[in-house]
Amino acid sequence: MKKGYIGFGYNPMESENHFYVDIEDAKQGDVLIYERFKWDDAEKQKIHGKDILKLRISKYKWGKLQKDMAAEFNKRLKEEKKPVGKFVAGTPVEKQMGKEMMVLLWGIENCDPSVIPTAIRNWLGLLPEERWWLYTMTNASSGRINDKNGWRMALRYALCDNPIPESNQMTLDQFLGGDEE
Repeated sequence: MKKGYIGFGYNPMESENHFYVDIEDAKQGDVLIYERFKWDDAEKQKIHGKDILKLRISKYKWGKLQKDMAAEFNKRLKEEKKPVGKFVAGTPVEKQMGKEMMVLLWGIENCDPSVIPTAIRNWLGLLPEERWWLYTMTNASSGRINDKNGWRMALRYALCDNPIPESNQMTLDQFLGGDEE
């Protein structure tokens, strides 16, 4: 197992840029997601002035998706022989996984909670590289905390209003012809 990793695949020795999930804001009942550019071992859970608040989401919606998101990230961390993570009070998330997380969270931020399972299924159907691209496009035009239009709205439609039955989803191996069912 590789050492120095915390949260979900984050190693401050590799890059200080990461995403930070703050679940401690219990007074307001929200989960706050920041993009951070500095890591300080002494103040790892302290938010700094240069940290960018990307999203505020209800603990209710967070609770409906965090297990699936953690399972997806941990599956890949295991494949890379890195320690698995779990979402706790303050959890750093490696930059690329953080981008993927933001795509799902931006997609469900203004949806009815009943469509979150559809959003998760559609998000899982995307390759990590597709999620990174979606993050880049969304972040460039509507990545600030109060931006709710443009690409953010497109993510909601793509993930939440596009129900794909599980039986119709193909794995990459199936698509490439390696796994016939």
